[in-house]
Amino acid sequence: MQSLYESFVLNFIKDDRWKYLTNGLAVTLKITFFAVLLGLAIGFVIAMIRSTYENTGKLKILNAITSLYLLVIRGTPVVVQLMIIYFVIFGSVRIDKSFVAILAFGINSGAYQAEIFRSGIQSIPRGQFEAGRSLGFNYRETMTNIIMPQAFKNVIPTLANEFIVLLKETSVAGYIALEDLTKGGDIIRSRTYSAFMPLMAVALIYLLLVMLFSQGVKLLERRLKKSER
Repeated sequence: MQSLYESFVLNFIKDDRWKYLTNGLAVTLKITFFAVLLGLAIGFVIAMIRSTYENTGKLKILNAITSLYLLVIRGTPVVVQLMIIYFVIFGSVRIDKSFVAILAFGINSGAYQAEIFRSGIQSIPRGQFEAGRSLGFNYRETMTNIIMPQAFKNVIPTLANEFIVLLKETSVAGYIALEDLTKGGDIIRSRTYSAFMPLMAVALIYLLLVMLFSQGVKLLERRLKKSER
């Protein structure tokens, strides 16, 4: 039976296998970061369309399209969406796997961020709209100058938590043979026939990242509370 030291050397030191984890971590963070940005853009646009329809009755067709988008994306697993985009939509062309992952996770995250933004807008008292109208603002100006700054401030902590959720969801990127953090640990396992140490290392890295970002969210929430006083 191998000692812990021998297992550590076999899994991480020999043949520089630790690089599978560091390289995979870089891929995971890149995918998460750009997918969150894409999700922000998608989520914001959808939230504005749905809020405009709810408040004015306009954009009926766009609202129906976005409602269908939310139903499909929120109702199907992200790993299935990832595989459909890679093997079906881009199945006949050569394309960068990281781009596909960013696109898939961004589209998925956008559906959830849209509801986060919309709930933030709905949390603003109706009187704020009336105050904007009394100042001579039209609907767009009221949303831009009065509603959205308040709504965005309210949803920042929730958006930050969405980043943490997305970070963990990217662990399924290996389904399209993308060498992210989880796949890196699995590659080590396939080379050493030892599952415990590489997979525990992957779990520990994810745990440390989540703890780090969660602490950042708490600090952000404290700062926002102080600014409200």
